Amino acid sequence: MAEEIVQTMRSAGYTVVETNPFEKPVNTTPGGRPETPYVQRIRLLWADMRQAVIDTLPAPAEASHDVMQVLADVEARYVTDAYHSLSIEGYRVTPELIEKVRQGNWDPDGDDKGARDAMAARGYFEAHNAVKESVGNIVKGQNPGEELRKSHSAWYRALFAPSVQAGVLKPQDLAGYRNDQVFIRGALHVPLSKEAVRETMPVLFELISKEEHPAARAVLGHFLFVYIHPYMDGNGRLGRFVMNALLVTGGYPWTVIPVEQRKAYMSALEQASTHRNILPFAEFIGKLIAEQRERPLERPGNRVAAAA
Repeated sequence: MAEEIVQTMRSAGYTVVETNPFEKPVNTTPGGRPETPYVQRIRLLWADMRQAVIDTLPAPAEASHDVMQVLADVEARYVTDAYHSLSIEGYRVTPELIEKVRQGNWDPDGDDKGARDAMAARGYFEAHNAVKESVGNIVKGQNPGEELRKSHSAWYRALFAPSVQAGVLKPQDLAGYRNDQVFIRGALHVPLSKEAVRETMPVLFELISKEEHPAARAVLGHFLFVYIHPYMDGNGRLGRFVMNALLVTGGYPWTVIPVEQRKAYMSALEQASTHRNILPFAEFIGKLIAEQRERPLERPGNRVAAAA
């Protein structure tokens, strides 16, 4: 938590000088805080759902240990992934806009100032680069859950840094998890309270760390991330980043969820969240993995994406 605060302050332009006030070890007290019902719920959901996911998804291939090869495959799917992931969230983006910001032609002080779609595309690019760094660390041997625990806040800051740069958000808006209740439009599921977020996010990464099967790590990692909904915005994009970081390091391809299937995607998540039925979501992701393992989703044409 301290490291996250330091990194957030530095990303906002502050110079942070760290000192250690504890020159001597601090005495510890016996006992500990009991787990809350929120934490118990997350653990039970994982335990109840993991076998159905493992049984439903295709078997993983042998995970590659070639960092350059893995990252090259991820990068090859970037434009398609960004187009569909941003479109699912209602942004109107084109492949041209995505390429423009990838090549550094985004101008936050000129024509792109205040342009919501351009800022979203730039943020996605920055976050994607941060995700690739995490993928490389996992391929090199870092525990997936530990890597995500350390890096997910950096993904979030990268996703919304262009909005800070353009003056739409304040630097303090990127510090930590949400401090208010959030609701999902059109969903029966109500994400956990702001207090429960701080209780459950460490447990999510603990469960990912201990899970041996890559299918369960990826599918349940995505589902429980959006189930908890730790941020006021960006949870869907981050949840898909979590899923794909765990897929590509576990013997699966980076899998794009097409905007044309947004309704089925959201319906499957709702079944898991509200009715504790993970099977529709596992079947949905498993089908896409099988299809895109044989042939990556085609790069989108030059049409403007509309929210489904």
